[in-house]
Amino acid sequence: MRAVYRRFEVVIHEIAKFGLVGAFNAILDIGLANVLHFRVGLGPLTSKTLATAVAATSSYFMNRHWSFAHRARTTFRREYTLFFFLNAVGLGIALLVVGFVRYALGFSSVLAFNVANVLGIGLGTLWRFYAYKRWVFVAPPAPTDEEITPAEAAISTIV
Repeated sequence: MRAVYRRFEVVIHEIAKFGLVGAFNAILDIGLANVLHFRVGLGPLTSKTLATAVAATSSYFMNRHWSFAHRARTTFRREYTLFFFLNAVGLGIALLVVGFVRYALGFSSVLAFNVANVLGIGLGTLWRFYAYKRWVFVAPPAPTDEEITPAEAAISTIV
């Protein structure tokens, strides 16, 4: 069991940290979208877009400096641009769900808005986890033979 854990340790930690960051920012997104839509009076899609922009900014810094801090760094401009482009795709997924529930199905209650919002966030989160690992926070380069100590080489053959 220990060998299985060690083999997947990095991915387990990434998923756990990504999940915590995601939970925090989902609460931020949902809360802000509700305030903007039901208190301020903005439309559901505008509210969702603004709330997601705020939550995505928070998410970028939390993921960069905690969830994926061990991964190779590229320029801030590259990461941030990719991050927000990929979040725009995630936002599009969420907007499709919110818009479908509101405009195609005609549901406008607080419950309907929040169920659609949570479902959209969930589907967008699956996309974002894959996309962040694939394109934004790239894997660290594999060590060369000169960088591996004899002890590490011996351990890697056991595991």
